[in-house]
Amino acid sequence: MRILVSGAGIAGPVLAHWLTRYGFEVTVVERAEALRRTGGHAVDLFRPAVDISERMGVLPRIEERATGTDRMSVFREGARRPVRADLAKIFGGASDRHVEVMRDDLTTIYYDATRDDVEYLFGDSVTSVAPGGEVTFEHAAPRRFDLVVGADGLHSTVRRLVFGADAGRGSFLGAHFAVLGLPNVSGLDGELLMHVGVGRTAGAYGARHLDDARVLFLFRSARELDGDHRDVPRQKELVRGAFAGLHPQVDGWLEELDRTQAFYFDSISQLRMDSWSRGRVTLVGDAGYCPGPAVGGSTTLAVVGAYVLAGELARAGGDHERAFPAYERVMAEHVRGSRAVASSAARTLIPTSRLGGWGLAQGARLVSALPAGPGRALLRLTTRSARLYNAMAVEDYAPAATH
Repeated sequence: MRILVSGAGIAGPVLAHWLTRYGFEVTVVERAEALRRTGGHAVDLFRPAVDISERMGVLPRIEERATGTDRMSVFREGARRPVRADLAKIFGGASDRHVEVMRDDLTTIYYDATRDDVEYLFGDSVTSVAPGGEVTFEHAAPRRFDLVVGADGLHSTVRRLVFGADAGRGSFLGAHFAVLGLPNVSGLDGELLMHVGVGRTAGAYGARHLDDARVLFLFRSARELDGDHRDVPRQKELVRGAFAGLHPQVDGWLEELDRTQAFYFDSISQLRMDSWSRGRVTLVGDAGYCPGPAVGGSTTLAVVGAYVLAGELARAGGDHERAFPAYERVMAEHVRGSRAVASSAARTLIPTSRLGGWGLAQGARLVSALPAGPGRALLRLTTRSARLYNAMAVEDYAPAATH
């Protein structure tokens, strides 16, 4: 049984791994000429995604590439001194299994786990999908597949082609985010520097194996940026305008916008669809149910979604009419919870008032100052994301016969 997966980010290779293990023949098509190395930010793998990665045999590599960020300094706009916090204690209290890793590293690790068993078509994209499974590409010759999966992100081509241009119109959470790569002139080794103002937050961090650093910009906006989501000059101007004057250090980060080769920008929006499947086509990860980039735990959700989709297809013997509804039933509660977490996280991470900024800094200091037991208890009482992701159970799907 031949399955086409569009997208070689996170969900695509994870899905390809499990489908191949269950005996399916998989092709992954990716628009980029090679694996994307766009200066992606650090992402969190919570317990279910860590468990799945362990079953894939790649957890040791992921742990080797963990960022190692364990300290945080929060500079509030107008405050004279920063607040220091112990990130290792905060993360340890929030989740009993957690790894922070750069997105680019995670993509490479998942790709390496599949490259010998999966056909990858780089530098190409799907241009049409017929109800019978006939697929045309920008460059490759047309082919027929039994099933097609869109794992191509918030701006999914497969979703647009199969469900329509207006399908899954995002619910804008009132903010945008950007990621910038810059020289690690501050020598950030295990430390996160955060500058927090009303309606804007900027954080810079390094990773123990990287020569450069990353800056994550989060800022509120009255409306979502319209037009081409690849209009980089306009995006950079928006970032400059949002963060000018926050702090001299942030001004220095902004100066790198014209020099960096690593830049990414998007809205923080939730994707809402009544169903992620139509005929022989389904969606996984951000393409079908993005809870909100940078705030919603979408990486863990994508890994879990890919694993569940492959497992349900194996269980149904490749019968998509049984597998797709089962996949959606399993994931529905996880998706709803992730949406709620993202909305809450956006309000917390991008304060709407000076009091909110003070609460963010003081909350981090309090948790890191408490002994491990009380700190963990406080986090689990107050941190919705910890409760959500730790409660996500992943079934151990039995291997199936070759299809």
